[in-house]
Amino acid sequence: MVEQPQSALDGVFHALADPTRRAMVHQLASGERTVSELAEPYAMSLAAASKHVKVLEGAGLIHREIEGRVHRCSLEREPLVRALSWLRTYTDFWDARLDALDDLLNAENDDDRH
Repeated sequence: MVEQPQSALDGVFHALADPTRRAMVHQLASGERTVSELAEPYAMSLAAASKHVKVLEGAGLIHREIEGRVHRCSLEREPLVRALSWLRTYTDFWDARLDALDDLLNAENDDDRH
């Protein structure tokens, strides 16, 4: 099993638990955005959008650069790679279990035919 620093993964999964923040991550996957651009699709104030951005930034999922009053955000790849690596551990676990079940069911079917 892949060991990850618990607090880092907790922050990533906490940040991604919110659908608005997941949508913001999705927006950032296609390139840099300002906080205003991230807030645009939602009925929320810039202050509310900024709170979401701070959670994403705190989890290391985004990097923010401030140019005067404009805050530009870009996606950070590494925290997502670490979270995916952790999740893949369980994908491998369930794939192995399901393969074993499939083998067992196929063996039973073969026994029933003979």
